[in-house]
Amino acid sequence: MDSDGGVRGSVVVGVLADPGLPSEVVSGIVDDLPAMLEQGIGSGVDWRVDFRTQSLVLDEHGNVPIAKLAERLRARQGWDIMLLVTDLPRRVGRNPILADLNLEHRVVLASLPAVGGIQLRKRLRDSLAYLLGELGRAGVLPQEVSPRRPKAGTAISPVRWVDQPGEGIDASLSLVGMHGRLRLLLGMVRDNRPWRLVPELSTALAAASAAAAFGVFYGSIWSLADALSPARLAAISVLAVAAMVTWLIVYNNLWQRGGVKGFREDTVLYNAATIVTLVFGVTCAYVVLFVVTFAGASTVIPSDYFATVVGHPVSTASYLALAWLASSMGTFAGALGSSLESEDAVRRAAYSKRERERRDRYRMQEEQEEQQQQRQRGDEER
Repeated sequence: MDSDGGVRGSVVVGVLADPGLPSEVVSGIVDDLPAMLEQGIGSGVDWRVDFRTQSLVLDEHGNVPIAKLAERLRARQGWDIMLLVTDLPRRVGRNPILADLNLEHRVVLASLPAVGGIQLRKRLRDSLAYLLGELGRAGVLPQEVSPRRPKAGTAISPVRWVDQPGEGIDASLSLVGMHGRLRLLLGMVRDNRPWRLVPELSTALAAASAAAAFGVFYGSIWSLADALSPARLAAISVLAVAAMVTWLIVYNNLWQRGGVKGFREDTVLYNAATIVTLVFGVTCAYVVLFVVTFAGASTVIPSDYFATVVGHPVSTASYLALAWLASSMGTFAGALGSSLESEDAVRRAAYSKRERERRDRYRMQEEQEEQQQQRQRGDEER
């Protein structure tokens, strides 16, 4: 009932999110959406949210077919509006796309990577409120809703609207400038969750640990670590991490080639995200190896014996330098022959593989629907 004793209408918002980080982020804000929508858009109706996790397919052009999805699902599920949240990046030219709108079918597609790498829940919540407000101002919400203009805020700015950038899309909200492109890249890396690659490098870590242990127990390595400057040790570390990243890219075929049809515009972006993801993941593994090596060296090697070998009194810095060099040696050894342990890890590290899989699923769905229609026509003719 409303304040005048009448019956309040209701608006059902159907939310579909890709599995993984999009689903986790949306599940963290879905309970707050009704109150946020009532406060930020319109209080003349009861807002209800129906949230589901579903992998969003891509068409042959690499786009989520939002109009077809809405036409297929919105009426069947009893939704007034559809919100789609994907983990795949969207671009028009060089500018990242935060969201696509289709007014006829009342559907919004939000790209989580364009939200950025930090404060994902807050930024996505503010973005969805802003986008639903745009639907309201376009006149596609029920008449009971009198949308107020929500503040775009810094969460989704600087932005600009692009009219009809593609089939089935009335308008897109685009990030502009270098800041927008950098935010998209960081969002893609955040969505890959590179720290989760550490368990997938168990084989490489085992080989690296063995080589690092050799360095800890080999006296010549002690003298070498003592003689090297911090700058040289840092350079060796960078080379070791780069060697493992390069091997992982080559061995797992993670490098996206520009000549592949339909991927040319996104090649640089995808490769950059893969490199940064692997650098972050391998660096995390390197830190784990360093901590273990330092603990082992501090426990096993007596300080007086260490001092005898290097020819001067030792301190914690001496053990740190030894662990530093031994960890770099171990990383070099672990890089050769290392690989990601599962196909899922490969998909997490490379956007291009996930995109191809979704295109294949869309193609299969289209073929199945066509076969079903042919069978129905055959049954009608008989």
